[in-house]
Amino acid sequence: MGAFVVALIVSLFRMPTLTWQIFLIGFIGGLFWVIGQFGQFNSMKYMGVSVASPLSAGSQLVFGVLLGVFAFHEWTKQIQFIIGFIAMALLVVGFYFSAKRDPENAVVKEGRNYTKGLIALTYSTLGYVLYVILFNNLAVLWFNVHFDTLTIILPMSVGMIFGALVMGRFKIKMEKYVYRNIIDGVMFGVGNIFMLMAASAAGNAIAFSFAQLGVIISTIGGILFLGEKKTKKELVYVGIGSVLFVTGAILLAIVKSKG
Repeated sequence: MGAFVVALIVSLFRMPTLTWQIFLIGFIGGLFWVIGQFGQFNSMKYMGVSVASPLSAGSQLVFGVLLGVFAFHEWTKQIQFIIGFIAMALLVVGFYFSAKRDPENAVVKEGRNYTKGLIALTYSTLGYVLYVILFNNLAVLWFNVHFDTLTIILPMSVGMIFGALVMGRFKIKMEKYVYRNIIDGVMFGVGNIFMLMAASAAGNAIAFSFAQLGVIISTIGGILFLGEKKTKKELVYVGIGSVLFVTGAILLAIVKSKG
């Protein structure tokens, strides 16, 4: 709902021209996002936030970058491929360290179902990746429909609301927790606009990589605020992962400058 509020306010100020093709593409994109979000929530439930978040980010990064580079030819120079894949390798290793567990951590052994968590991550990744490339690549290649980010966000948010209702079997109650999460939705709505704008301007490979750096916040937040227990060894892993994230992001910025 928060994302819808942001989209509505932006649309009222901008007054975009919405054709039925643009509305349909935005609506379908919103449904893809719901699939991604639903899967991510389930993976967090089965594996914990500090484990699921980096794995989710890593899988989105790999598929997003590979599609951007090989399917849509976002990198064309040899130096871009060299630096880009070094950067991606650093990010993937960073995600690995952030999710790495210490066998001596007794808390990890309880209440975890990694099989269900990985299944949830699979369809979550598929939903998120399709959501981004639909707007920035497939809409033009398949349907010859052109639009900017601020035009698509309103129909996209309508698709998100409908998809959430379907996932909740139309039994979502307007309780206090729902109203509290409107604030989260507003923050997501603002961040999502900039992420899609980045994907449009810099390409999926760059935008996906930088967007996934938020995993640093979610990983540390899961430890500090959600009470997820980490051993000293696991805290070292998180620190190594964070350093690798930042290094990879800097290299990706260099890749863009070489384009």
